[in-house]
Amino acid sequence: MQVVARLEQGAATLEESLGLWERGEALARRCEEWLVGAKARLDAARAAAEES
Repeated sequence: MQVVARLEQGAATLEESLGLWERGEALARRCEEWLVGAKARLDAARAAAEES
């Protein structure tokens, strides 16, 4: 949230804004990886439950 808030304030320089944007992109990728991993674990647990 801090990344978005700082960008929305508009007080950052262009260089700072680009750095914040890159940080936001990295965080979004990390969250996506966690979500994909969690979905895979849920799918595996469901499959195991159906087999038993």
